[in-house]
Amino acid sequence: MIIGVPKEIKNREHRVGLVPGGVRALVADKNKVLIEKGAGLGSGITDEEYKAAGAVIVDKKKLFSDSDMIIKVKEPLAEEFSYFHKDQILYTYLHLAPAPELVAFLKKMNLRAVAYETIQLEDGSLPLLTPMSEVAGKMSVQIGAQFLEKHYGGRGVLLGGVPGVHRGTVSIVGGGVVGINAAKIAVGMGARVNILDISAQRLAYLDDVFGNSVTTLMSHEENIHNAVVNADLVIGAVLIAGAVAPKLVTEALVKKMRPGSVIVDVAVDQGGCVETAETTSHDNPVIIKHGVLHYAVPNIPGAVANTSTYALTNVTLKYARAIAKFGLEDAARRDPALKKGINAYGGEITCEAVAEALGQKSKKVEELLSV
Repeated sequence: MIIGVPKEIKNREHRVGLVPGGVRALVADKNKVLIEKGAGLGSGITDEEYKAAGAVIVDKKKLFSDSDMIIKVKEPLAEEFSYFHKDQILYTYLHLAPAPELVAFLKKMNLRAVAYETIQLEDGSLPLLTPMSEVAGKMSVQIGAQFLEKHYGGRGVLLGGVPGVHRGTVSIVGGGVVGINAAKIAVGMGARVNILDISAQRLAYLDDVFGNSVTTLMSHEENIHNAVVNADLVIGAVLIAGAVAPKLVTEALVKKMRPGSVIVDVAVDQGGCVETAETTSHDNPVIIKHGVLHYAVPNIPGAVANTSTYALTNVTLKYARAIAKFGLEDAARRDPALKKGINAYGGEITCEAVAEALGQKSKKVEELLSV
C-alpha cells in the first residue's frame, strides 16, 4: 500500500501523522510511505530523518494523488478537499458531530474514513484518544493558570496560593482521561480541586487515587452550579464517544462566575460542554463573555508537538499497519475496535452518534462491509 503523510495546515498545528519509527515499521511491512516536504519540522523531525527511515519526500499534490491511505492528525480542512480522490482511506482524528460540511465531503468522495477518536476496545476505552486527552488534560490547567494572571485579563489568582492566602479553586467537569490528568496538575500546583462525574464508580476510583487532595461530586445541576460559580478555573472535560458534548455549563452559570475567572473547554472539538464557549485558535486563544475568559482551542496538544506526535504514533501505528496489511475491510472484520472507528464508508455515515448529532441516517458498517 502507498501511504501518504501530509503537513498539517490547521492553525498552529505542529504535529505530524507519523514519526520515523512508524515509517520504518510500515516500510518493513513492504509499504511505500510518502511524506510531504517539511511535514515533521514542527515536531522537530527533519526530512532527512524520514528519508533515513525509508520514506520518500514529495510535494502535497503528488502525495495525495499517489496515496491509497492518508494518515493525518487533524480533520481535513476545506483547503485540502480538492487533493483527495474517491475511495481513499483517511485515517485521522475527525470529530464529525459538529462538522456537517466535512461529513458532506466524505460522503461525496466515498472516502473510507477511520476516526481515531471512535476506535473503541471492549472495555469502552478509546486507545487512540487517550494519549491526546492526557496531554490536553495536563495542559488545560497550565493554560488556565496562565490566563488567571492579571496581565492576561484574569483575576490575578495563583492557584497554589501562599501561606495566609486562599488557594485558587479548580472545578473539573468530567472525570475521564482529560479530567484525571487535569486533576493531577491542579493538585500538583496546590489548588483546591473539585471533580464532577455522573458515574459513582468513577468517583470512587478518583477518590481512591487522590484521597483528600480533591473533592469528588456527583454531576447534577446543584453540584455543577456550586462548583462552577465558586471556581477560579473551570475545566470542561466531558466526552461521549462520537457525539456532541452536552452543554453542562450554561450561560446562566457563566454569568454568575466572578469577573476574570477562566474556563478551558477541552471538549470543544466535539462541540464543547460550555454553552458560551466558541472555538478559538492558538493565535487568538481567548474570548471574554460576561467577564469570564473562555479558552476553547480544539488542538491543544499541537502546542507540545514533539511530545504529542510521538505519543500519538505509539497508539495509531498498530491499526495503520493492520489496514495496510489486510486492507481496511478485512482489518475491520478481524478487529471490532477498528470497525468502530469507521465513521464514513461508501458514501454513508456509519457512526450512529455522528448521524444523530447531524440529524442524518446512519448505516451499519457491517452491512457495507458484508460482514
